Amino acid sequence: MIIGLTGGIASGKSQASALFEELGIQVVDADIVARQVVAPQQPALNAISEHFGQTILQSDGSLNRSKLREIVFANKQEKDWLDSLLHPLIRQEMLHQLGQAKGAYKILVAPLLLENQLDKLVDRVLVIDAPVDIQLKRTMERDGVERHQALQIIDAQMNRELKLQAADDVIENNSDLVCLKRKVTDLHQFYLDIAKSHDS
Repeated sequence: MIIGLTGGIASGKSQASALFEELGIQVVDADIVARQVVAPQQPALNAISEHFGQTILQSDGSLNRSKLREIVFANKQEKDWLDSLLHPLIRQEMLHQLGQAKGAYKILVAPLLLENQLDKLVDRVLVIDAPVDIQLKRTMERDGVERHQALQIIDAQMNRELKLQAADDVIENNSDLVCLKRKVTDLHQFYLDIAKSHDS
């Protein structure tokens, strides 16, 4: 059984997935996979440097991510080119890692789970949710950005209500870590029970 874990910025996705890992559940993180597929010596990085030129690389041969971001955010065609190169590779690598993962269930963490239709790969969607004022406060504290910038990031993301409609399970992360840990532990037990009934 695969659980897709998602949520808006600063909703607590990383904290929640770390708590599941503490309970012995294997987690595949789409953001980490996205970095792995463009690591030095990977075919994708060669394709990117051929397409955008050597200046897209750092002196150590790794990808200059901020430079690439500048280019693709300014040019939709370049962004589409990059997406069509990377999305299938990321999906393939995620499926590979999920296939290797052991345990009663496993978790795919993806901020864009619903936007990129990755929910088709999972059995249940878990949304980590936090009220917008809490998201704002956490984003400003964590990323050192002004309120209007934090608002822009939140507005650019998929609507919170739509996320909640697509969810099978929701963790309301509006308190502290102790509270989050209790909710994760309860849900973990619930998932183990479902996985058991699937197997029997």
